[in-house]
Amino acid sequence: MSRKAIIVLAITTLITALVLGFSWIYLSQFLRQRLLWADDTASMLTRQLEYSAAKAIPDLTSTRVDTSNPKALRAAIADALQTDTNLNDMLESVVGNSEIIYDAALVDLDGVAILDTNPALNGKPVPTRASLSVLRDAHFRRQLRLLYGPAAVYDVSIRLELDGQPFGSVHVGVSTVFLRNELTPRLQQAAFFSVISILCSLLLAAIVSNLALGPLKQIARNLDDASAGATDLLPTNESSYDEVGLVSLKIAHLGRQIRDTNQIFSALKDNVEQVMTKLQDGLMLFTHDSRVVLVSASAEKFLGRPRREILGHTAEEIFSDGTVLGAVVLPAFQKQRPLVQYEFDAADHRRVQVSLDFIQERGTSIGALLTMRDAESVRRIEDEIEISRRLSASSRLTRGVAHEVKNPINAIVLHLQLLQNKLLKVDPDTQRHMDVIGNEIHRLDRVVQILVDFTRPRDLRLEEVDMRGLLEEVAVLAAPEASQHGVRLVRERSQESLPVRVDTDLMKQAVLNLVLNGVQAMSQGGTLTLTSRREDDAIIIEIRDQGSGIPVDVQEKIFELYFSTKKEGSGIGLAQTYQIMQWHYGSVDFETAAGVGTTFRMRLPASAQDSTASTEVATRP
Repeated sequence: MSRKAIIVLAITTLITALVLGFSWIYLSQFLRQRLLWADDTASMLTRQLEYSAAKAIPDLTSTRVDTSNPKALRAAIADALQTDTNLNDMLESVVGNSEIIYDAALVDLDGVAILDTNPALNGKPVPTRASLSVLRDAHFRRQLRLLYGPAAVYDVSIRLELDGQPFGSVHVGVSTVFLRNELTPRLQQAAFFSVISILCSLLLAAIVSNLALGPLKQIARNLDDASAGATDLLPTNESSYDEVGLVSLKIAHLGRQIRDTNQIFSALKDNVEQVMTKLQDGLMLFTHDSRVVLVSASAEKFLGRPRREILGHTAEEIFSDGTVLGAVVLPAFQKQRPLVQYEFDAADHRRVQVSLDFIQERGTSIGALLTMRDAESVRRIEDEIEISRRLSASSRLTRGVAHEVKNPINAIVLHLQLLQNKLLKVDPDTQRHMDVIGNEIHRLDRVVQILVDFTRPRDLRLEEVDMRGLLEEVAVLAAPEASQHGVRLVRERSQESLPVRVDTDLMKQAVLNLVLNGVQAMSQGGTLTLTSRREDDAIIIEIRDQGSGIPVDVQEKIFELYFSTKKEGSGIGLAQTYQIMQWHYGSVDFETAAGVGTTFRMRLPASAQDSTASTEVATRP
């Protein structure tokens, strides 16, 4: 129900109640006054009849009536009353001139009518009637029931005395029918005014509600305008600064604050969402009552449930599922006990690391932060950092050594050329030795140059390419080497475009290093599989061989510079691939097992370009 309808209903109900209340009071007082008037009228008539009856009785002591005989005395009194003209005329006038008198009678002590307005009742017993005081003194509702119930006649009486001795009584009957006829027009008039008052109250309520709610509508419009960014809400002159104007002024200021706050909140929310999406760790933020308000995308893989089923739920609802993670986290929540780098084996045999920190402000807990991470991923990242550190240290050392070695080599080459020019005639053995020395010096110079090239910072020439086309080019380049080793190249091509932004030559070299490494690992031949796919915002390339695998004791050194398990290997290829992937903000890792083979997995960030727009991505046949 609208507020306007509520106000109209309230005002109408109030006025109706007031009208009914005042009508009730008016009718009760009016009825009481009419009954008092009826009682006074009937009492006055009884007194007049009593006076006329006393006047109609002669002095019986001067007559032949035996006053000592009660029966003779009563007969003489009755005869005198019945024959008195004035008394009979008065009885007739009582009934004829009064609107409420039903009848009148003079009754002896035995209840027999001496003289009645109805002559047929003379000498007959008079029926007993209730006194009019019963109706007069009753409460209002009982008075209404008696008046509008079955027709009745109420009695008003007074005693008749002769020489101080009672000989009868005067009875005047008041009819409820006559009273009802006299009262009903007044009741109808009161009901009419009540209906008119209720209709007026409806009209008044509508007018009052419009006057009362008009400013509220204006305020509501101001709120809508404020939320929509309107700037013309402030009153333009002093006269408009009434109550509504002041409220509108405050709404305008509040609207600006809300808009500024919403802009800040939206920006923070977008930034947090971006950060949470890229996090590898699963993060969950709880309120003081253990209800989730923030969940990172990575948390889904730890909980096995989408974020929309987690947000808004309590810790008990989320972790009471009987899982190992729930058995670890739920008791910590219940006891308000933090967890510090707690590791356990999950149901999928992953090693999971959990941290739970309770956030406090002024000694009061205001929330909790749950962090979940894959312990193997942490160790893998630590290994990559260590490899990077070693490569960096090795690069610094290599640059220094290359600088120190290259200068003596250049001097030796120069002096060897001068020596050859001075020795005009040299025997064949001496010339052969000098040629060997020259060749070895040039080979040493090439090795030093390779080291310099490996450690020199590169300027990447980035371009948009489709990784599928780049893999096709690598397969063509590696085909002769694979055929020579009896290896069959299999390419599992993705159906969707795989856009990346890379230095094409460097990335081709990085993939080719892994392909050739896999081909050379299969001395007995086999199948080398190249696959590519998209995972969220990353492009995954996998090179799977069927070689003998990488021994456990050398797996940590596989990406180190100059380390190789081959007799003729330089130890540069895998280190170069690792370095190129780092330059492109990617990563490379591997999975290996003895007798099964090795899978090298390269991960690159996907280009921001829409993956469906494959025609806009540079591809190579």
